[in-house]
Amino acid sequence: MLMRETITQAIYSLAVNKLRSWLTIMGVAVGVFSIIAVMTALDAIDKSVESGLTSLGANTFQIQKNPATTFGSGHSRNLYANRKDISWQQALLFKKEMASQARTIGFIITSMANQAKYANLTTNPDVTITGGDENFSASSGFTVLYGRNLSETDIRSARNSIVLGYEVATTLFPSGENPQNKSIKVNGEVYTIAGVFNKKGAAFGQSQDNFVLIPITRYLNHINEKSSLSITVEAFSRKDYPLAIDRAIGSMRLARGLTIKDPNDFEIRTNESLIDSFRDIQRAISTGAFIISFMALLTAGVGIMNIMLVSVTERTREIGIRKSVGAPRATILRQFLFESLFLSFAGGLIGMTAGIIIGNVVALQFNLPPIFPWVWVIVSMIVCSGIGMIFGLFPAWKAANLNPVEALRPK
Repeated sequence: MLMRETITQAIYSLAVNKLRSWLTIMGVAVGVFSIIAVMTALDAIDKSVESGLTSLGANTFQIQKNPATTFGSGHSRNLYANRKDISWQQALLFKKEMASQARTIGFIITSMANQAKYANLTTNPDVTITGGDENFSASSGFTVLYGRNLSETDIRSARNSIVLGYEVATTLFPSGENPQNKSIKVNGEVYTIAGVFNKKGAAFGQSQDNFVLIPITRYLNHINEKSSLSITVEAFSRKDYPLAIDRAIGSMRLARGLTIKDPNDFEIRTNESLIDSFRDIQRAISTGAFIISFMALLTAGVGIMNIMLVSVTERTREIGIRKSVGAPRATILRQFLFESLFLSFAGGLIGMTAGIIIGNVVALQFNLPPIFPWVWVIVSMIVCSGIGMIFGLFPAWKAANLNPVEALRPK
């Protein structure tokens, strides 16, 4: 009964000063919220990072002018910007050199913010035009739903053939009919539909199906002949994968006309490198969130100590009366510690709940499944307990050691 009464008294004492208690609680809640919200979102993204970033096919890597993600100083970014484009002639020379060293070699080039139209139906102006060859689907992990993929003849003749991404197809042909051999316009150019790709889904909020594929030769002739190409290479097997990358680097250096003294002026992009880049971003964000949360919780802890010291000062007479009628120091110590723990725990629960909700809202915006970050919830509750105990110990000790005679003396 003594413990129950102590807890009841602690709750009652906090309820008397509602505004002060709520302000203290919200200080803790902000710190917990910041770490839980960020970690919930990052954990949700982490659950799908491998599937989301695995945009290349199995045993496949890509050679391109610039890295997939760019960090660092402006000097580094200028270095990439000053690189020469990978030209069509260089790509063909590379393919000739690597012909016996890889299962497939394909070319890709893209243009953003385009619009497709069929009859009276029009897509949003956010369709990606991809110029590719017959190896695009294999190297990028797409399968054909209707019709066919691009053929060597399409590429060689620069035909106006086009393969629709699933999202574009459902927008222009909502009834689900097979659109093969029908004609559509993309930015005013007329194309004949060769097929439709199966749905691949979204990665980090960006649809992978909102694109159209045309022969790369037609892209270079009719859209932009000066664009930089990306080259996809599929090794014969996982065992041959590292060797294929080494040979591709040598072949690309030859195609680019680099001497032995020249550094590589191109990038090798693999699924692993993309995942590593994401891990680096994740670590940086986690570190920043932890530092911010630590400072917020430290400030909240000081606030708890300050409020508890004020409470001890205001309740000096109450403490003196309780001690004079026989209340042991341990009981008073427990009561004030409980008050400090309640403030810290209440703030932790509010911050945790808000953080999980907001973190999952962010995750849902990227089409990621909701998640409950058990590890971070447990860590946050342990940290809140520690804050309540550490910052509440001195005020509780001070209250427990008040001299009842001094406490009851009129002031």
